[in-house]
Amino acid sequence: MSIGEVLAQLRTEFPDTTISKLRFLEAEGLVDPQRTASGYRKYSWNDVARLRFVLTAQRDQYLPLRVIREQLEALERGEDPLHRQRPSLVAVGSEADVAADAADARVSRADLIERTGIAESLLTELERIGLVTSRPPGWYDGDAVVIVEAVMGLTRHGLEARHLRAFRAGADREVGLFAQLLAPLVRQQDPAAQARASETARELQALSQRLHGALVRAGLRDSLGR
Repeated sequence: MSIGEVLAQLRTEFPDTTISKLRFLEAEGLVDPQRTASGYRKYSWNDVARLRFVLTAQRDQYLPLRVIREQLEALERGEDPLHRQRPSLVAVGSEADVAADAADARVSRADLIERTGIAESLLTELERIGLVTSRPPGWYDGDAVVIVEAVMGLTRHGLEARHLRAFRAGADREVGLFAQLLAPLVRQQDPAAQARASETARELQALSQRLHGALVRAGLRDSLGR
């Protein structure tokens, strides 16, 4: 298959995949398509399976490319890297689906309220303190749904909107820090650099989530005397 045919195969399951991304994954050693005499890439079905494995691991488990490469190497050696939480070659529905579709999802204010059960007044307050933003006005992306659902869970435990300002402030600090790290790649016009910036942003997000979760667990462990 040509790179365009491979893209068509993957786009249904991974709509944000681009030719630049496929070239980037090749440059990173995740796939090695054959070349014709004139230099055109030719992918086999095994190459497509490897790409699906990589894209699934990124989408569902936020794994960095280094870890995914190690998993693929283990599979090539005939090992079963279950202890590394190997993803399935065929992606299945999961909570990560919402995050994967966040950039493309569009829900109206009425739908957001109906799906999450949030009160109109609380949604207005979340918008006022900057936790939720309508883009364009009156419409919300998939991340807004995730945020509102999380807020609803926290409020059921007694937290109030005013307590959530710290989450917004912390996220803004991380965004500022990560933006500085990504700036050298973002400024480059090379598609490969742009793809690398996207992958780096994904890895930074995953590592940040792991660090935050571990710090909260450790803090609560101390508070509970464990």
